Amino acid sequence: MNANASGDNFPSSPALLKPSGKAARVTEGAKFGMFGGVFTPCTLTILGVIMFLRYGQVVGNAGLIWALVILAVSKVITILTTLSLSAAATNTKVQGGGAYFLISRSLGVEFGGAIGVVFFLAQAISVAMYVIGFTEAFVQTVPFAVNFKLVAIICNTVVFACVYIGAGWTIKLQYFILLTLVASLVSFFMGAQPLFSMEMLQTNLGSAYAVTEGGGRENLFTMFALFFPAVTGIMAGANMSGDLKNPSKAIPTGTLWSILATAIVYAAMAVMLAGSATNAALHEDRLIVRSVALWPWLITAGVFAATLSSALGSMMGAPRILQALARDTIFPKLQMFAAGSGPNAEPRRAIILTFVLSTICIIAGDLNSIAPLITMAFMITYGTINLATFYETITKNPSYRPTFRYSHWGTALAGAIGCASVMLLIDWQWALGSTAIMAGIYYFIYRKQVVSRWGDLSNGLMFERTRKNLLKLEQTLYHPKNWRPIILAMSGGSTNRRYLAIFGHWLTSGHGILNIGQVIQGNVEDKIDRIESQEEVLSNFIRKEDLEAFPNVVAAPSLSEGIEYLIQCSGLGALRPNTLLLGWPGAESKAEPLVASMRVIEALGRNLIIAKFNEVDDNPWLAPPGTIDVWWRGRQNGELMLLLAHLLKQNREWQNRKIRLMRIVSDEAALDEVDRHLKELAIQSRIEVKTEVFVSSDPTSVIQRESRNSAIAFLGFALPAEGTEAHFFHSMEQMSMEIPRTLLIRSIGNVKLES
Repeated sequence: MNANASGDNFPSSPALLKPSGKAARVTEGAKFGMFGGVFTPCTLTILGVIMFLRYGQVVGNAGLIWALVILAVSKVITILTTLSLSAAATNTKVQGGGAYFLISRSLGVEFGGAIGVVFFLAQAISVAMYVIGFTEAFVQTVPFAVNFKLVAIICNTVVFACVYIGAGWTIKLQYFILLTLVASLVSFFMGAQPLFSMEMLQTNLGSAYAVTEGGGRENLFTMFALFFPAVTGIMAGANMSGDLKNPSKAIPTGTLWSILATAIVYAAMAVMLAGSATNAALHEDRLIVRSVALWPWLITAGVFAATLSSALGSMMGAPRILQALARDTIFPKLQMFAAGSGPNAEPRRAIILTFVLSTICIIAGDLNSIAPLITMAFMITYGTINLATFYETITKNPSYRPTFRYSHWGTALAGAIGCASVMLLIDWQWALGSTAIMAGIYYFIYRKQVVSRWGDLSNGLMFERTRKNLLKLEQTLYHPKNWRPIILAMSGGSTNRRYLAIFGHWLTSGHGILNIGQVIQGNVEDKIDRIESQEEVLSNFIRKEDLEAFPNVVAAPSLSEGIEYLIQCSGLGALRPNTLLLGWPGAESKAEPLVASMRVIEALGRNLIIAKFNEVDDNPWLAPPGTIDVWWRGRQNGELMLLLAHLLKQNREWQNRKIRLMRIVSDEAALDEVDRHLKELAIQSRIEVKTEVFVSSDPTSVIQRESRNSAIAFLGFALPAEGTEAHFFHSMEQMSMEIPRTLLIRSIGNVKLES
């Protein structure tokens, strides 16, 4: 029998995890306390077959001193993991699913789903491994049991029947198994005491590593890898979560007492083995515990009890994980396993599947090759529990308030590192392989974009990272080198200004932030319901158009006041809008309030873009044919215009459009110098452009003629003096009347192309 994996597999009867379909109700009345529900299953799992069949080999090879070191290090890792487990278990109302429930509610649906699948399969296969272990001992003890696989299948069927009847009956059976284990230990210590001698103890203090079948030698690491799975039964109590009266108290107390009690047993056994058996006997006699015992038949009974308890635990634990996984609808095809039977919602469909899988593995026979994967599944689960607790602590999530006070981010991190180290120590190839399998399942769930119905750690981690980054940005983002477009586009959710939102998206996509603004005219008190409904409309508009944007809705007495409210209040810290995107007013009567708002916007230190579109396509997501024309009149507006043109061209829809950097001079003598200046500007700005210079005393006609067939043209403007708003309106109308699409730019000078 390969004993590479310990059980960690006593169950939790599932509580209701917002089931869908025909999932049965779960009764609120839990049944088991700390001793029966946590201490007993943990102790039975830890005091397993390795104690009876492999511990003498560990002591004989490593020597007593190093065997105790191996025990101490193993217990330290499991204690650290238990501290994290206790914190997780006391921070939420623990329901069915054990490790799957705790991890999914902390690290999210992707981690939880991956752990759930792997842990279910590991425990289902563990049933077969423990049944085969029992059968090996049974065949050696009972001479007439000649058909190994038939005996194993019969044993598996009995285990299945016990679990199918219900958890309550099986838990009661555990007390008898625990009594048998205690009796076998008493038999060992009573037999070892008269054989004990200090001379023998001193002989076995140091290491004496045996030669392996491959010709090499055993070493400290191989002995550690052989022993460590014996102490990994700490999840047995947590897996009982759904059946406990008070999980938040029972899990920490029962698990820690079990670790302490089993540590004393293992330490005492190591001392007695070293003092009562020769080194040769420790190496060669795998049942040295039985050879030393006062009543050897009790050791045989102990081996039977250890293997049967682990098989029962796996047969109970695996279905409950599958049931909890199915109820969370992460994998819709597993929905049939969400249903429960009887008043305690026994997962009988999942029990049948576990029985079928374990029977197939028994028939296949060779479990030695997959046993390391079982151990890796347990270790990944424990490491992930530590990782979840570590992140819960460092994110400072207000909802993280465990009543268990003895866990710290340092202990959780040390536990995670310890678990990863043990995995590599046991078998680095299996460690990498199992991690790759976990990563594959995680990616599969991530690609499906399963939405959890519970809050998880990813939100808290994102919030904390965002908070810290915002504080850093407050110090750095204002430098011209770090300038990015944070645009407030006044398009609302209206279809007739849809192009404004789309151009805002193009100018910011992958480079900045887009806010979609809408103003509801009227008093706030009278418009609260309207604000809420329009926020929903705007959010739906953003989702429908697949925009990377945030909605902003305010109520104000007038449109201009609403724009001023939005420009001041939108965003957070350094991420407040630095640029306002407006549509061109369609009438001269709107020019005066527009210009008044523009003066306020400039005084507030914001750039301004006014979109004047004479042609709007039915599908504004289709980039129009033609060039991107930037009409240069100086750095005041020119640097922002050229940068926006460059950002526009970064979009896939615009990447084949050429940027033309153009200027008009009144004197032909300045032609070459201006052209050279534009080329130097393009080199300094590292933007690919085609430069063109025109000589004319009528700039308007040149702009209309040259940009008539452009995809879009960028024109700078200056704020008009008071009383000249109508003149400004007509001059802009005339200049752009032949151009299909124009962006009028007013910069406050916070963009530097050389940065």
